[in-house]
Amino acid sequence: MIALSYPQASRQGKLGTSSDVPVSRAGRESLQRCVGARHFTHVFSRLTMMCCFTRLQQGCITKISVCLLVITSASEDLPVIPFNHQKALVRSMPKHCLRSRMPALLPLIALFAGLGMAQMATAAMIYAVGVENEYADVIGQIGGGYVTVSAIESNPNTDPHTFEASPAVAREIAGAQIVVRNGVGYDGWVKKILASDPNPKRKVIVVQDLLHLPESTKNPHLWYKPETMPAVAQAVARSLAELDPAHAAFFAANVRKFDVSLQPWHLAIASFKAQFGGTPVAVTEPVADYLLQAAGCDIKTPWNLQTAIMNGTDPAPQDVSIQNQLIKHHKIKAFVYNKQVTNSLTASFLSKAKAENIPVVGVYETMPTGDSYQSWMLTETNALRNAVERGILTTVRK
Repeated sequence: MIALSYPQASRQGKLGTSSDVPVSRAGRESLQRCVGARHFTHVFSRLTMMCCFTRLQQGCITKISVCLLVITSASEDLPVIPFNHQKALVRSMPKHCLRSRMPALLPLIALFAGLGMAQMATAAMIYAVGVENEYADVIGQIGGGYVTVSAIESNPNTDPHTFEASPAVAREIAGAQIVVRNGVGYDGWVKKILASDPNPKRKVIVVQDLLHLPESTKNPHLWYKPETMPAVAQAVARSLAELDPAHAAFFAANVRKFDVSLQPWHLAIASFKAQFGGTPVAVTEPVADYLLQAAGCDIKTPWNLQTAIMNGTDPAPQDVSIQNQLIKHHKIKAFVYNKQVTNSLTASFLSKAKAENIPVVGVYETMPTGDSYQSWMLTETNALRNAVERGILTTVRK
């Protein structure tokens, strides 16, 4: 818990002195995402909370409508806190802190009208959602300080295929100005949310459509394709520019920077393919298949076994037998498995690979915490090279 200073209204209806109100970790993180790590400490120490309430009951205002965070040091160019982050901070506070009498609020409402709205109008941010956190990461890299981004699927310890959206998630997506989702059945639940709350001004980017892929595409893990994120970055920049034309050049410049930042990964793929093209590998499911194919690997695992494990269905015994034979007779140079989703069958494959001293590479469906998209992809490509070239067992951190 941390404390946020705010002007307290006393029982006598007079503006009291500043008081410390506990703010949850979620509230703190919401603020930090908004203003950035560079400004966070300074902003947090200089915030004053202005509350405007909407419902009057027995002389007391009991329902919060808008919360403005006004930076008291106007001489510094610091970000404004957008409404979604304001609400997160407010929700984290005790209810007794959100109750006061109307006379005490009148000076605050005047200040809100005189200062807050003007500041808000000049520095409004675009609110975007990347359904999968790797897409959210790219949105943030392109939008910079002009966009606030949320990721829905961001836990590398859960199975994304079994994700169920809560009402809070539905509201978060419905309220976004830009939504980026994968498509090809991977996040079909998002379509229902968007359809139930149509908004003609909302920009929806479907990666499947950017890559001109049919709905029947068998492997949904499109972010492992080297060509995917440059297309996503371009589409994000276009949507941002439509919503904020004044900063179109800024977004376009960030696309160029992003493309350059992908070069080490692309070079690592090309280097592996030139030196180790045709390397036979086995996998548990097709999470990293696009990367393996780009690197020139020969994936020996039967496709039906991969899809059965991916979809949580019972695989054919003959396919399991083929996989076991690949391992037992050393017909593969590396075993690539999804660390994020395991079961007794994948655990048995992993155990047998280790027993046969076959190098193991662990990969993830969801971008690990602390990584950028670029660093994540480069780490996994280097892990593959280390496995094939030096026989090193490698896993990707969570």
